[in-house]
Amino acid sequence: MHLLALLLILAGSASGLGCGGRRAVPAPAHTLTLGWQRLVDEAGATCPRCGSTEREIKRAAAELKRLLAPDGIAVRVEAERIDQTAFRKAPLESNRIWVDGRPLEDWLGATVSSSDCTGCCDGEQCRTLVIDGRTYESIPAEIIVRAGLLAAAGKERRNPDATGSPASSGKGE
Repeated sequence: MHLLALLLILAGSASGLGCGGRRAVPAPAHTLTLGWQRLVDEAGATCPRCGSTEREIKRAAAELKRLLAPDGIAVRVEAERIDQTAFRKAPLESNRIWVDGRPLEDWLGATVSSSDCTGCCDGEQCRTLVIDGRTYESIPAEIIVRAGLLAAAGKERRNPDATGSPASSGKGE
């Protein structure tokens, strides 16, 4: 009886089926990393701008997973918190996005700018991006997806086994 079960498992593996007759899922050839950092205050709150970008990153990650899975590319989001002290020193570092370790603005030829922000930012001049003449305070999923697709295409051409990620402070979520 054990020999028959072993033969069935081996036959399933040879046909691409795993245990229980399910198709085996290949390991991703590459993981595309979306890195993002934003101010989070002592109460765990962030500003409306960063809150909106957080929702958009989640939407973009889901769309990129759908689009890139057939090519064996996985998608991971790494979110970092910036505390008030670090934010006061460099407010333009909040609401910053990286795609495979490279700033979003580099992938898209965008310009970094700033505007007054509300909430826990206390009216500081916070990061905006200017893309094709339009200023974005919150970064839409479509823009993140566009950069992700460019990164995935570039990675495939250079080295599909390489991975990239934003600089990590070890305080990821």
